Amino acid sequence: MKRLIAACALALALAAPAIARESLGIFANWGAFRDPAVPRCYAIAMPEKATGRTQEFQPYFTVGYWPGRNIRGAVHIRLARRLSPGSKVIVSFPEANFALQTGQADAWPADQTVNAGILAQMRSARQVIVIARSADGRSFRDRFMLDGAGSAMDAAALGCAKR
Repeated sequence: MKRLIAACALALALAAPAIARESLGIFANWGAFRDPAVPRCYAIAMPEKATGRTQEFQPYFTVGYWPGRNIRGAVHIRLARRLSPGSKVIVSFPEANFALQTGQADAWPADQTVNAGILAQMRSARQVIVIARSADGRSFRDRFMLDGAGSAMDAAALGCAKR
């Protein structure tokens, strides 16, 4: 619970420190928030703590909703380390794996089909492992427990539903 609260606070501070956000609820390992100034809503979680590894960034996994842009359920992952150009990031569930597009330390689905597949797996799997290779050539993994993910995604979707 402390891990989730810290992740949510960090993500909120990084996004826009001066704007207040509203909590839509904490659901096991996941939280849901609304940022009425944008407007946007999102479900967010931190990975399980990795021991013996250096991190350049605080990793997190989000599913976002931007009603003004007609975006619903957009998957985004902040990675623990900077990636080398052209690196692959794999999102691995027990039943399926997905390759993501990458930026310097971020990853997201290349298209809506991959995004929808990830969202479906998030509702049925117990965990997801994000596998990447950092700029120094070392591979690393972040494991996200999915308890509460479906409820947090639903709360974020409802929090930004057009009225």
